[in-house]
Amino acid sequence: MFRKILIANRGEIAVRIAATARRLGVATVAVHSDADAEALHVAVADEAVPIGGPQPADSYLRGERLIEAALATGAEAIHPGYGFLSENPEFVEAVEAAGLVFIGPSAAAIRAMGLKDAAKALMAEAGVPVVPGYHGADQEPEHLALMAQDIGYPVLIKAVAGGGGKGMRRVERAEEFAAALASARAEARTAFGNEAVLIEKWIDCPRHIELQVFGDGTDAVHLYERDCSLQRRHQKVIEEAPAPGMTPGMRAAMGEAAVRAARAIGYRGAGTVEFIVDGSAGLTPDRFWFMEMNTRLQVEHPVTEAVTGIDLVEWQLRVAAGEPLPLAQEAIPLRGHAFEARLYAEDVPAGFLPATGRLDHLRFADGIRADTGVRTGDRISPWYDPMIAKIVAHGPSRASALNRLARALEETEVAGTVTNLAFLRRLAQHPGFAAGEVDTGLIGRDLAALTAPVALAPELAAAALLVAELGETAAPLQGFSLWTPLRRHVRLRHGAEEIAAALTVEAPGRATVELGEARLAARLRPEGWAVAGRPPARVLRIGTQVHVFARTGTVSFEIPDPLDRGTEEAGQGGLTLSPMPGLVREVSVRAGDRVEKGDRLAVIEAMKMEHVLTAARDGTVAEVLVEAGAQVEAGAALVRLEEADG
Repeated sequence: MFRKILIANRGEIAVRIAATARRLGVATVAVHSDADAEALHVAVADEAVPIGGPQPADSYLRGERLIEAALATGAEAIHPGYGFLSENPEFVEAVEAAGLVFIGPSAAAIRAMGLKDAAKALMAEAGVPVVPGYHGADQEPEHLALMAQDIGYPVLIKAVAGGGGKGMRRVERAEEFAAALASARAEARTAFGNEAVLIEKWIDCPRHIELQVFGDGTDAVHLYERDCSLQRRHQKVIEEAPAPGMTPGMRAAMGEAAVRAARAIGYRGAGTVEFIVDGSAGLTPDRFWFMEMNTRLQVEHPVTEAVTGIDLVEWQLRVAAGEPLPLAQEAIPLRGHAFEARLYAEDVPAGFLPATGRLDHLRFADGIRADTGVRTGDRISPWYDPMIAKIVAHGPSRASALNRLARALEETEVAGTVTNLAFLRRLAQHPGFAAGEVDTGLIGRDLAALTAPVALAPELAAAALLVAELGETAAPLQGFSLWTPLRRHVRLRHGAEEIAAALTVEAPGRATVELGEARLAARLRPEGWAVAGRPPARVLRIGTQVHVFARTGTVSFEIPDPLDRGTEEAGQGGLTLSPMPGLVREVSVRAGDRVEKGDRLAVIEAMKMEHVLTAARDGTVAEVLVEAGAQVEAGAALVRLEEADG
C-alpha cells in the first residue's frame, strides 16, 4: 500500500478520496487553485500545494504542475478523481514517466474507450451488443443522411468525442436532418474540437443502466448495476441501485457484457460500462446495447458502495498498489436499495442556470450520507461545477430507501444561494418514479409540475413572525396593551416583490398574520410557530436575510432598508446582463453595430453548456463591456445599447 498519494482534484470527490486514504493510513496531498486556497478539500488533507489561477486551464488541468507537486511532496501515486485529467491518456503517460503510479486504468485502455465510434467497433468485436447505427469514417452530410435513412427515423446524432449531452440531436424526419447535423457539429466543434458524429437508432422508451466494473489488468468483475435514467438534458439528477425491474437473467446478461468489455481492453481500476436499454416492454436480455465506457470513478459511485458495502476508492488504491481483485464475482454482495440525489446551486425557475453565492447555512439530515466539498461560510465559485453535495439514502427495499431519501431532502437546509433542493424533493415524491416507471424522458414530460411555483404564504408568515420577534416563548400577557391586541407591521422582499404583512397577537402563543386578503392563524409550539395548520418550519435570520426551511424547500426573504428608495432598472432594457456566472466564449457585436431584437450578442459558457444571449430590442450598440475569455458573475453587464428613442 502507498504511504502518500496526491489527489489531483477538488471539491467533494477530493474530500471523499481523502477520507478513505486516512482510514487506510495513507497520507494525502491536496492541490488547489487560487480560488480554492481555503476550500474543504485543502483542510482535510495532510498537506496542500498551490498550483495556479482559478481557471481550470491554469491549475487543475496543468498536468506538469500536478506531477511536480507530487514529486516535491514525496507522493508515490496520483489519484485523479473524476473530470479534469482523469481520462487524459497523455497525463497517465506523463505520470508513469515520472516514476509515479496513476491510480486508474492504463493510457491504452483510456484511448480505446475515448472515442464513441472506435469504442463501439471494439465492443462489437468483443461480442458486446451495440445500438444499431453508423459509426464510420465517412462524414459527408449526404452519406450521413443516407445512413440515417437506412437506420430508420427517429435517429440520434451524437458527437463521437461527446459527453454531457453536447453535440447530440434527436431527428424525427429526413427533412430535419441537415439542420440538426449542422447544429450538432457546431456544438461538438466548440466543446471538443472534433465535429465528427455517429448516427444511432433512437430508442422509444430509453433507460440508462450502467454496470460498475473493476479490473486488475488481468481479470475483471462487476459490482452490479445503477439506473441513471432520471436525467434532464442528458445530465443525471437521481441515480439508484439496483435498477427497478431488474431480473436475474437481465443482470447476468448485462454483467457478462460489461465484464467482457473490461477484459477486452485489459482494464485496471474502477470503470463504468453504460448501456442504453429499451424499457418499453420491461427489461429483457435482448434489448440492451453498449453506449460508452467511462474509464474512471463515477460521480454516482456511492450508491454502489451502499448496496455492496464495498469502498471503491479502497479497491482503487489496493489494485493500483499491485494487489489482485479483493473479491471474486460470486463473493460480491448485493443488499437492499440506494439512491443518490445531486444537490446543485442552480436557479430552477430560470431554466436550471448555475448559481453562485456564499453558503450562509448548510445542514444535512442526521444519519444520512452526504458527500460534499463545501461547508457553511464557503462560496460557490463561478469557476467550477456548482455541486453542493450528493445525498445518499439506503434501505432494505426500494420503497424504504426512497422514503429515506425524501425525508433526507426535506431535512436538508441550504441558505445563501438558490438550489435545486425543492425540485429534488418533488422528484423524490413523484408517483411514477415511486412506482419504478423510470425512463430518460420522465423529467421532461413532467417538468412543469416539478418546477411549478408554490404558494409562499405560510413561509412568509413564518418569516414575518421572526422579524417581529414573536418567535420566542410567550409570556402570560404577551401581546396585550390596555386589553387591546398588539398589531405589528412587517415588510419583506422576495425577489423583486416587496410584501407587507400585518401581525395581530390574539392571545399568548396565538397570532393572526394578514397577507393582503389572506388571514393565516399561527400557534406557538415549543419548536416554533405552526402556520395554517402546518408543522413549524425552522426559520433562521442572518443579517438582513430571513431563511425559512420548509418541506417545500428553502424560501429566503430580504428585510428591506426603509431608507432605500430604489432605482429604475439601468438602461431600461438597454443593458444585456449575464443571467449566470460563466465564461464569455464569444462577443458577436462591436460598438456602433445596429442590431434587431433577437440578434446574437454574446455566448456564455456555464456548466459545460453554452448559452446564447440576444438583443432584447432593436437598437445600436453603444458599448461592449466585456471581452471574450472573461469570467463574469451573474448580473454582470455585457453589452449596452443606446437609449431608445422616445
